[in-house]
Formats: sequence, structure tokens, C-alpha cells
Amino acid sequence: MTASKQSIKSDLKRVDTYKLKPSDYADAPELTDEQLARAVVKRRGRPPLASEAKSQVTLRIDTDVLSSYRATGEGWQSRINADLRKARKLA
Repeated sequence: MTASKQSIKSDLKRVDTYKLKPSDYADAPELTDEQLARAVVKRRGRPPLASEAKSQVTLRIDTDVLSSYRATGEGWQSRINADLRKARKLA
């Protein structure tokens, strides 16, 4: 191992074990009420678009069938859903 890789490893270990102290925040300005009011909370994923949320499942589909749906472009999962509805006469 080269000296530079050795020093990086030791630095990362030191950084990982470092515990933050209040003095570490001394240079950070306090947030104002205006800044907090403008803050946007980011959530992972997207909210359901319909009034009734869809369920996520794992489904095994033949490769050729999946490829043909994906080849139709964006919205291929919705097309599978629509075709399943037609097959079960739920539409």
C-alpha cells in the first residue's frame, strides 16, 4: 500500500470516529424565522397520484413480455395495469 492510501485510510477512520461538539457549530449562523418558513422538506418517493394508492408487489413475468412492455416507452407499468384490468374485466 502506498503512503498516500495509508494516510487516507487513517484520516477516514479518524473522521468516522470524531464526535461533534457544540464548539464545532460556533461559526455556523443561526437560522432565522424567515429561513425556517421558506424551508422545504424533501420526502423520498412520490405521493400517490390517485385518490386510492396502488400496492407495490413483486411479480415474475417472462422476459419477452416484460421487454415488449418496456419497449413501448414511459408509462409501460400503467399499460400492464390496464391490460390486467381488461383481462380480469375490472374496467
